[in-house]
This record gives sequence, structure tokens and C-alpha cells, in this order.
Amino acid sequence: MKKPGPLFLLIICGFFIHQNIQAQRKMMTPEFLKKGDTVGILATARKIEMATLQPGIKLLESWGLHVVIGKTIGKEDHQLAGPDWIRATDFQEMLDNPSIKAIWAAKGGYGTVRIIDRIDFSNFKKKPKWVVGFSDMTVLHSHINNMGIETMHALMAMNVKTATPEAIESLRKALFGEKLEYKMTHHPYNKNGKASGEIVGGNLSVLYSILGSKSEVDYKGKILFIEDLDEYLYHIDRMMMNLKRNGYFDGLKAVLIGGMTEMNDNDIPWGKDALQIIQDILKDYKIPVIFNFPAGHIKDNRAMIFGKTVSVDVNEIGSKVTFE
Repeated sequence: MKKPGPLFLLIICGFFIHQNIQAQRKMMTPEFLKKGDTVGILATARKIEMATLQPGIKLLESWGLHVVIGKTIGKEDHQLAGPDWIRATDFQEMLDNPSIKAIWAAKGGYGTVRIIDRIDFSNFKKKPKWVVGFSDMTVLHSHINNMGIETMHALMAMNVKTATPEAIESLRKALFGEKLEYKMTHHPYNKNGKASGEIVGGNLSVLYSILGSKSEVDYKGKILFIEDLDEYLYHIDRMMMNLKRNGYFDGLKAVLIGGMTEMNDNDIPWGKDALQIIQDILKDYKIPVIFNFPAGHIKDNRAMIFGKTVSVDVNEIGSKVTFE
């Protein structure tokens, strides 16, 4: 048998070095908040009026925090909170302002991807701060994860009025560095098992839209969370099939399925709801899967720290997710 050549050995060595680096990557945790700190509220995507933010502002103030309102609040450029350059400038100024300890998204929708390549993260990498939100903020969660920095997937400022007390309390715990742990009742589609790994993910449509870009996250060895809103059922199937065919589910440690909310169907039904579609596509992977995890476009949108190592335990009684 012919001995392997030096090029082959170099490739194999490089592969294992890469795998080892990925396994040993240490994520940076921004400083947790304390009373007297300042939180900036801005809009990276859809427009929003100041009046809508009052419950969120009062909430932060009740926790002893100060609030700075971004220049994008009240701005309007058709659907967006001002032109791209204004939204990018607003985010950049808060990112570079050392007195602002967390940036809280006012609203999602669509538009963050239009400004992401305008942002200079140089100062942020040296002194990270919390970036907080969900939905369209998935672009920022993924982009920042590639810098080795944790972010906070949680309700946005506009959601405070309708959020459950549990969701609001989870945001407070996350911001102030208290332990996060969630227990759920058994769901018939769950797949039992235990796993531990770094949690990544967010809105399925946004994750799908950034595949192949520099904002795409490496899913290998990770725990993936997904949720979505107002999609056609066949779109869910199409996105999940794309992820499957391109190997994104290979090597995952576990999958958490959050709210699949307000789904649409055609005159001729697709034949499965969103959870059934996902269950069918994930059925052959021998990893734990949790359905109806309390996060996403739902009132009970619990906070998570993306980039943090979590442990997952799923059995016949229920499931538990603990942030280490």
C-alpha cells in the first residue's frame, strides 16, 4: 500500500488543528450590567415611534438603569427607521460610546442586513458590550458570534407591553448576569438525549438569508436554536431542506425549536404544520431535539445568551436547558 504523501498529511493535520481550535474557542462575555449603567435603544430595521417604547424605558429605569434614545427612533424612510446611513451611524455611535453598556433593539422587521457591512467593530472587539434583541437582529447575533463575542437573544423594547412576566424577568437576569435555566413539559415530537455545546441561531428566515456570507455561523459542534414568524409552510420546508442538503445539521449537538408563529398556507394545503415539517426533516439525526422552547415571536420570549455553553437534557418527562 502506497504511503500517504506530504500534501495529504498536511491537509489531515490542518483539518484536526481547525477542529481543535473550534473546540477550544473561548467566547468573550461582555460585562454584565449593574445599577447606574446606561442602555441605548435604537432601531436597526423597521421604523418605530417614541410612544411605543415608553413601557420599555420605564422597565429599564425600574431596574436602576439609565436610557439613551437613538437618533433612529421616530425617523422614517418608507418601512425603515431612516436611510441605511442613518441607521448605521446610530448603531456605530452607540457601539463606540463607552458610557453605553448595552444596545437594545427597539424593533425588528427587516433592514439590519442592509447596514451590517457599514459597521466598524474595531472598538467593540476590544471592549464588547451587550447587543440585545431577536428576529432581524439574528444578523448581528451571527456576525458578532464570528468575532468570538456573546450576544443576548431576548425581547425587544417594543415587546415589553405584551411580554409575560417570565420573559421580562429572564431579560433582567440575563442583563445582570444571573443564571438562566429553563424547564419545559414533554412535547410528543421531542427527541430524548443529553448534550452540551455553544448555542447559536435565531430566526430561521434570517439564518437562511445569510448563508454563504461572512455573517454565517459555523454550526459544527453547536446547539442550534430556530424560530420564525409569518412564513408560508412550504417556505419552512424549503429552508429546512436547504440546511439539510448543505450539511448544516451534520455535527450539531442538539436543536431547540422556538415559536413557529402565525404560519400561512396555500389554497391547496401543504399537509403538515411547521413543527411536523421540522420533525420530519430532523428525524434521522441522532441528537436531542426540543420543541416549543419558550423563545421567538411569542409573548413568553425568554432570554438566551448566544455563544454561551449550554447543557440540554431531554427525556420522557420533560426537558431542561441550562446556561453554564
